[in-house]
Amino acid sequence: MEENKNFEDVSEEVVATEDDLHGENLNDRVRVLSPGMMVAKRFFRSKLSMLGLIMLAVLFIFSFVGPIFSPWSSGGNPVKDETPGLPILSIKTFAYIDELGNEIIAYEINETIPNSNQFAELSLQHLLGTDNNGYDLFTNLMLGGRISLTIGFVVIILETLIGVVLGGFAGYFGGWVDNLIMRIVDVISCVPTLPIMLILSTTFTSLKIVDIRRLYYLMGVLTLIGWGGIARLVRGQILSLREQDFMLAAKCSGLSTSRKIFRHLLPNVMPQLIVSMTMGLGSIILMEATLGFLDLGAPLGTPTWGAMINAAANMTYLSGYPNFWIPPGICITLAILAFNFVGDGLRDAFDPKMKR
Repeated sequence: MEENKNFEDVSEEVVATEDDLHGENLNDRVRVLSPGMMVAKRFFRSKLSMLGLIMLAVLFIFSFVGPIFSPWSSGGNPVKDETPGLPILSIKTFAYIDELGNEIIAYEINETIPNSNQFAELSLQHLLGTDNNGYDLFTNLMLGGRISLTIGFVVIILETLIGVVLGGFAGYFGGWVDNLIMRIVDVISCVPTLPIMLILSTTFTSLKIVDIRRLYYLMGVLTLIGWGGIARLVRGQILSLREQDFMLAAKCSGLSTSRKIFRHLLPNVMPQLIVSMTMGLGSIILMEATLGFLDLGAPLGTPTWGAMINAAANMTYLSGYPNFWIPPGICITLAILAFNFVGDGLRDAFDPKMKR
């Protein structure tokens, strides 16, 4: 009898607990997270991811908002400091013989007023000094960030569009379509980037393409060379997904090919694709800086981080003017680190096995 009594007590407790879990109490106690919220929660939990996100925000504000408040920037272009300096006297000596045969020495004095802000030192007016033309280096650093970051985002978006379309077709259709696209990717992967850029730079110079079009052509070449990796990634993911049960159900439902690819397959590839894009941004910025250092990037006079570091090629600047090349080097390093931190955080966030 006592055992039956204990059993009844336990049953009552269980029933009471189940009653509490119904209705409003269930909504108060249980919070169901969507997959997107779970990814965001894992991402924002990572300290390195947050550090990278903050670094990127600071760089974008510095590059795109900072020049608006700079007195040495006008419409996205640097403004030269034309403040005159102290007069410099140049004396020329002339010797001639007069009618009596005496040697006469004459002096010609010329007064010139140069631009005093050429190679100006660090001051409140010029936080990083000026270059040899009187342009503020701190303003050039901000404007250079605009070009470098814009090139990175434009190129990675174009690469992704081409890689997703061609890689999706190759993975879904297979057969001769897959062989044709993958052979094109193999050829592109064998193209040496720097020699091609050297040839194109010489070609642009001979064709007198020295304006902003040179930058557009640069982005186009980087896009054509770099889409192969994304196409391989998308193809590999689709090959593993197209035989899954949900794709068999979509095929039995009579959905069109484009709907099956863009509505069912590609959304499942997006996590890996987002991580690949984030990691690729740092590589593109580094490539632009390398081309700028080799004087193969943006047109002459366009401030970019790579072009500013190009001053280090001159030993005079390298030893006597570290304010020319150290700040852009720091910005490039911070940008690449930030994109890598964000990419690592996204990779861990999209992986359900990675729980911290």
